[in-house]
Amino acid sequence: MSEIRLSSEKRLRLFAGRGFPELADEVASELGIPLTPTSAYDFANGEIFVRFEESVRGCDAFVIQSHTTPVNKQIMEQLIMVDALKRASAKRITVVAPFYGYARQDKKSRGREPITARLMADLFKTAGADRLMCVDLHTSQIQGFFDGPVDHLFALPMLANYVGSKVDRTRLTIVSPDSGRVRVAERWSDLLGGCPIAFIHKTRDPRIPNESTTGRVVGDVQGQTCVVIDDMIDTAGTITKAVEALFDAGAADVIIAATHAVFSGPAVERLRSSRASEVVVTNTLPISEDQKFDGLTVLSIAPLLARAIREVFEDGSVTSLFDGHS
Repeated sequence: MSEIRLSSEKRLRLFAGRGFPELADEVASELGIPLTPTSAYDFANGEIFVRFEESVRGCDAFVIQSHTTPVNKQIMEQLIMVDALKRASAKRITVVAPFYGYARQDKKSRGREPITARLMADLFKTAGADRLMCVDLHTSQIQGFFDGPVDHLFALPMLANYVGSKVDRTRLTIVSPDSGRVRVAERWSDLLGGCPIAFIHKTRDPRIPNESTTGRVVGDVQGQTCVVIDDMIDTAGTITKAVEALFDAGAADVIIAATHAVFSGPAVERLRSSRASEVVVTNTLPISEDQKFDGLTVLSIAPLLARAIREVFEDGSVTSLFDGHS
């Protein structure tokens, strides 16, 4: 009788959508593995086709896709990739979405509105995802929208360490652009030795997207180097108004730090014209050459994603990556 050997060896496979292939290449390089060959193209009517060129049966699959513009296309492609992996008998499927699309639609502000962040989680689950991995979700409650494990990664330590290495910490103030992010400002303060925090009092009309009215600075910023922190920069209207408010309140210098560089519409011109001395972001989303400007610093998120993927694959602790900061 011929001998039959059953292999229980785990296999890590990394799959990349077309949203931001450069980031996927960086992550693969950090992991020391190649991306799994994938054929993907659009039909004439815009429908997407995906096929993997190698067997994926029994593998631990990680599907990385940045939800960049056009957001709906990138999300749909990732859903199709997950479905293809499920039907090809991948053992476990983890959706890696460095920037989670529709994260700002996490609650109803008025009647008859959707909660699209929840719909996103449901779609990934239905497609066959076992796990989600994201960086700096707009609100932590989104973790509860997915029926399964969610690895919520934080760029804060990387951003804070970079900023802390550039400035005099004795004259540093962390500034939240609104009262809702004061808790994040406190975590920045903890990492940077307990420096003071301030926030900008602002109002927003829920009927008008991407627009707010910046009010007064709450906190003493006179003569301080202020770091305005946020999870994303979209049109940059709010954050550049905050910069002006801080200078008007006597700040000596202002640095902007954010995880996701969405950079929609007038964002680049607003940031370029801003009095902020530096804008620090990560590459969870692609930044084209025409979006770059003097004073822009882009930190790579690839090492963090690779470390988290390895921890998940080896059944380790993702929380340990942040030394207790969550």
